[in-house]
Amino acid sequence: MGADLPITFADVVAASSRIAGLVHRTRVASSRQLDSRTGLRVFLACENEQRTGSFKIRGALNRLAQLAAGERARGVVAASSGNHAQGVALAATIVGTAATIFMPSDAPKAKVNATRGYGARVEFYDRETALPADLVEDFSRRTGAVPVPAFDHPAIMAGQGTVALELLAETGPVDAVVVPLGGGGLLSGVATVVKTLQPRARVFGVEPADGDDWVRSLAAGRPVLIDPPRTIADGARTRQPGVLTYRVVSRLVDGVVTVTDDDLAEAVRFLGLRMKLVAEPTGALAVAALLAGRVPVEPGSRVAAIVSGGNVDPGMYARLLTNDARETSPGR
Repeated sequence: MGADLPITFADVVAASSRIAGLVHRTRVASSRQLDSRTGLRVFLACENEQRTGSFKIRGALNRLAQLAAGERARGVVAASSGNHAQGVALAATIVGTAATIFMPSDAPKAKVNATRGYGARVEFYDRETALPADLVEDFSRRTGAVPVPAFDHPAIMAGQGTVALELLAETGPVDAVVVPLGGGGLLSGVATVVKTLQPRARVFGVEPADGDDWVRSLAAGRPVLIDPPRTIADGARTRQPGVLTYRVVSRLVDGVVTVTDDDLAEAVRFLGLRMKLVAEPTGALAVAALLAGRVPVEPGSRVAAIVSGGNVDPGMYARLLTNDARETSPGR
């Protein structure tokens, strides 16, 4: 790996020590039915059981734990559809600082309520007309609050990579690792770890077909801005890869594949009904790709995958479990 990349394996190891005891070491689950359906030996990192219901607390806490006293006094600001919002909110409470979160007006109510419950102040914006990065920059300039990016920051990426340290310690050698992909913080951190500890293992990202900014960007050789995605995977409705995450993903990741909303619904149902794992659609991206046969690996391969979150709206979850597509699409 090039020394010019934004994070190193040592950064992830340092993050692991920094957040130890403050986040859960999530379990690794397996299923004979999943293996049979995919023709693979699959190991799932259950980050849906993490504090705040997703992996996002790892990166947020790693970032906030490094704030100077003066920065903590000014507070922090972030933008998120929900999981990063909750991670920053709880991390702010843990380190003793105030948090303001900009959330899209169509963010799931459960995520909004949880973010407030962790102690953050929530401000809404219209994702059709505003870029969250602009809102965060303006607020930071006016108030002095420290921005906490959802993915495009070395401390965030390193914190997310701690998932892979724990996962590979449980699985041993694997042939591939499959990762849900939104802004790329998780994929960047995971790829950094995998390519250091198991360089022959292949790493794949999975994004929604209706939010394929990564596929388009990698094809173009640069980050590409797309129209606001319309997919049930609300945590992966990013419009453009980050500058830093693009550098890591384009260098270390072996490929990015896409799945449809129907694929995601099937994965959520499988995880819920067959494995008793509650996953939101974004959290089920990797499993959806495996069930749909989108990941280019040989039959019988040992594959590690991440269930990245379980913060699903109860009404949507009920409809997904009962195979009722009504009102599950964004904007309805």
